Amino acid sequence: MELSCRVFALEYSEPFVISRSADTSSEVVQVAIRHGDLVGYGEGAPDTHYDESVSSAMRFLGRVEPLLGDDPLAIEAILGRIAEMPGEMAAKCAVDGALHDLLGKICGQPLWRILGLDPAPPPTSYTISIDTVEGTARRAAAASAYHALKIKVGGPADLERVRTVRAQAPDSLIRVDANEAWSVHSTVELVPELEALGVELIEQPLPARERSGYCRLHDSSLSIPIVLDESCHTLPDVARCGEIADGVNIKLTKSGGIREAVRMIHAARALGLKVMLGCMNESSLGIAQAAQISPLVDVVDLDGHLLNKNDSHTGLLLVDGRVVPGDGPGLGVTPLEPWP
Repeated sequence: MELSCRVFALEYSEPFVISRSADTSSEVVQVAIRHGDLVGYGEGAPDTHYDESVSSAMRFLGRVEPLLGDDPLAIEAILGRIAEMPGEMAAKCAVDGALHDLLGKICGQPLWRILGLDPAPPPTSYTISIDTVEGTARRAAAASAYHALKIKVGGPADLERVRTVRAQAPDSLIRVDANEAWSVHSTVELVPELEALGVELIEQPLPARERSGYCRLHDSSLSIPIVLDESCHTLPDVARCGEIADGVNIKLTKSGGIREAVRMIHAARALGLKVMLGCMNESSLGIAQAAQISPLVDVVDLDGHLLNKNDSHTGLLLVDGRVVPGDGPGLGVTPLEPWP
């Protein structure tokens, strides 16, 4: 098998603002694995918050081809060899996605069907970035057709912004994501108000390192579930998160791809946790990888491609607020321009 890789630049439709950063663009790494006449594609989104970059991912990918071997169906063995190299989960995710895309193309079937799944996931949430109250109202009005909205918080006037979104989208599910910006005190103080506004869950209110703070929140028996994102990367994290929270947000680019994400989903289910499937700012290729397994989870947050001006692949569907993989073989998406 032959591996090619590239960096693809994404331009956002609007500034993407969370508690710790504000961006108008980002870069992802994309992988193409060729076996005979077939090519599988995959993507990962390196995040400097996790000490990864497109440069480090590309250096990592430059060492992967000798580990692929000549059997494209031996995915577990291939990924096992790659896993022996530490770190670079986004790069590993891109390889995992390309191998699964190639598997589906060899079999002539969409990956979700090979996995035995029904392509009928829950609706995706749509992200409302941190903004002024007026800007929040405009963003919420534009997104009110979505069944679920995720409000980024951790900036000024958090509660007022949630109230504004509820007024603009009275029938939508509302989730809030603090990206580690709140304290135990502010979380406890805000929960009754957020409950009155019908907030479904709170994502990562405290810094990931504050385990004792999460223990205090957990012991408080809050009326809104706490779901952990930055605290949960791979399978061993699921049990640790289950001791201090109500759910986990699994992202392929953190876990290393589809294989590990499925293991995490089943582990979380066994522990009685709420399971969320999230994303970074990604193209349709990266989102298509997650969409294959989205019917397995409770909460879908796969809107990364919907926030961009441009895209690298086509074929992913949006049906009644649901991100649905296509019927094509593998991941069901194709490059908009020939590559490699």
